[in-house]
Amino acid sequence: MKQFSKPVLMFLLLLGLAGSLQAQDPHFSQYYATPWNLNPALSGVFNGRWRASAIYRDQWSSFLAPVPFRTYSASFEYRNEVGNDDYATFGVGAMHDEAGTAKFVQNRVHLSAAYLKQLSGGRYKADQFLSAGAQIGFGQNSIDWTRLWFSRQFDPTAEKPDFSLANGEANANASSKAFLDFNAGLLWYVVYDNDGYFYLGAAMHHINAPAISLADNGSTTLYARWTGHAGGMFPLSHNFAMMPGLLVMRQGPSMQGNLGLNFRYANNDFDELAMRAGVWTRIANKLDKGFHADAVAIVGMVEWHEWTMGLSYDITVSKLTAANNSRGAFELSLNYVKPMQRRQRVICPVF
Repeated sequence: MKQFSKPVLMFLLLLGLAGSLQAQDPHFSQYYATPWNLNPALSGVFNGRWRASAIYRDQWSSFLAPVPFRTYSASFEYRNEVGNDDYATFGVGAMHDEAGTAKFVQNRVHLSAAYLKQLSGGRYKADQFLSAGAQIGFGQNSIDWTRLWFSRQFDPTAEKPDFSLANGEANANASSKAFLDFNAGLLWYVVYDNDGYFYLGAAMHHINAPAISLADNGSTTLYARWTGHAGGMFPLSHNFAMMPGLLVMRQGPSMQGNLGLNFRYANNDFDELAMRAGVWTRIANKLDKGFHADAVAIVGMVEWHEWTMGLSYDITVSKLTAANNSRGAFELSLNYVKPMQRRQRVICPVF
């Protein structure tokens, strides 16, 4: 019986986590590298004709292999100038997230539209912009029920489940119906003559609180997610700059904050190359009371011409270290921005 106790305890732990996370969105440590998921108003906030972005996250492989939490996301945005430094943007994006042994899957596909308006600027003046964006799309959640077993299928003699027995669960093959999903956001930013910038944004996801129950007669809804974020780039010299950032999110009973700083080196040459390195801390609330540090993320990024690639690793610092020995998650991000046909001045932040 001792050999079976550890898997049982691990299953109960993960079952508890799944219960608290079933109405939550996936998160990324490199949130600034996936603007599509952060704020709909970030659509079109780039210096170019179009942008393609992708990000991959692998979490808790240290003790959930070969079925860790995995998240994939990709997006494409095309913008068109509609006035002097005003832009309209349209895009499409998708996300796939899977968690745990039962492969709890969340799928999302959205279309987006955003408008970027110049508020002020000119020669020897900082340029200020306001962007408003919205996303509309569909989603669906599901579980691979063949990977689960229930108490009626447990054989106490063999001390293991017998999958030939009926599980007796009325909704054991159910998945959520495709649901409509609506997101919206605002972003204000200012760009200075030295290419430094500061931004402030807010967004709300799942405004319509879609029904996501996996049971035929369930009434579970997806919590609305409130997001506030700020950051910027502040040059320290001709080649060096610091890029601080802050993200605060609330979804249902859960709150999370990301705070950190990247340092950026750029050669400012025709063959442009820039590198970033930094440390970020993630803080989350306990469902009973108080807050705790969840993880520390180490980040490295390379910018070369139109490409930006980022790699980060989360070091667990919460009580979960007893199970994963501080081994958390890694992320890989990739962004490509197609330049305009004519050279233009920098009017957008570099995320």
